[in-house]
Amino acid sequence: MQLTETFTWRGRRVRWGRQGSGPAVVFCHGTPWSSRLWAPFATAMASGFTTYLWDMPGYGESSKAADHTVSLDVQGELLADLLAHWELDAPHVVAHDYGGAVALRAHLLHDAPYASLALVDVVALAPWGSDFFRLVRDNTDVFMSLPSAIHEGALRAYITGASRRGLTREQSDLLAGPWLDDEGLAAFYRQIGQADEAYTDEIEPRYGTLELPVLVVWGRDDTWIPVDRADRLAAAIPGARLEIIDDAGHLIQLDQPVRLATTLQRWLASQA
Repeated sequence: MQLTETFTWRGRRVRWGRQGSGPAVVFCHGTPWSSRLWAPFATAMASGFTTYLWDMPGYGESSKAADHTVSLDVQGELLADLLAHWELDAPHVVAHDYGGAVALRAHLLHDAPYASLALVDVVALAPWGSDFFRLVRDNTDVFMSLPSAIHEGALRAYITGASRRGLTREQSDLLAGPWLDDEGLAAFYRQIGQADEAYTDEIEPRYGTLELPVLVVWGRDDTWIPVDRADRLAAAIPGARLEIIDDAGHLIQLDQPVRLATTLQRWLASQA
């Protein structure tokens, strides 16, 4: 699935793509990922749904201008406007990692309507962020000056740690690719430097007001955002359904793709 379209928003270029027919399903990626992580799922589900992929500004194929803020508050507002641009009245939303906070902010603060919400190993409850993530956040300028070869080694080691099973070279290339040139290197550390738990603290008290079907999915072996967050999040959202997937880490899409696809397909079919 290719991101063949562009949405211009406050000087940013948001790359997006759409395929299939049927009820709309919007996939939201996290950090340091891109829509590439969701692409196989969007393609597989396009036989029964109209699936949408997009890259947040600062990520993937979207613009990475140094003077554009890419923090959670900006991304949540953008998502609400992007759904309006697509003229989607109430799509199903599937979100991973940072994308969970983006989707929650768009709905709770900017009135983006959803038919349902699936939250997969999401950033939603403090504390969040790995040890490396916090180290970069506190020393962003230092990391932005790393030589490209050292940056690549650190980047690949970092993203590999998100997987329970480990990554193939092809998978590592897929995930690391957008961050390897000079623009990508700067963007990688910039987006971590702008991470702030205040943006999830702001919406956490509102989780109890959610009035839509919510599925919480988590990899049991997630070392980036431990599985206890899944229990806490599901308990905070009225009527939320919880599913824990064994032998899966934070990169559940790669660790257990069939189990995750089956879980999401079953969930979306029950909501359609």
